[in-house]
Amino acid sequence: MKYELTLLLKNEEDLEEVKKIVSSFNGKIEKEEKWGERLLAYPIEKKKKAFYFSLLVSLDKNQNQKLKQKLNFEPRIIRYLMLSISKNNHGQ
Repeated sequence: MKYELTLLLKNEEDLEEVKKIVSSFNGKIEKEEKWGERLLAYPIEKKKKAFYFSLLVSLDKNQNQKLKQKLNFEPRIIRYLMLSISKNNHGQ
């Protein structure tokens, strides 16, 4: 199944660690977009800026929940949003 994973990271270099985590759950990153450093609407964990990234990830449906649990406890991630992508919406 395919998922869109949007991340707010403390440092730009933290993306490599997130990629390793995705790979450890047999996930494959098909597309990566760097949105750059942006100002947050309000401070999160005393941070006023974050690095935004969007990843298109192929992941087994059974591994989805396990990956989310791992991302919840990853200190490098300020926030994340993981959405499943419908085949009908993207023509895939």
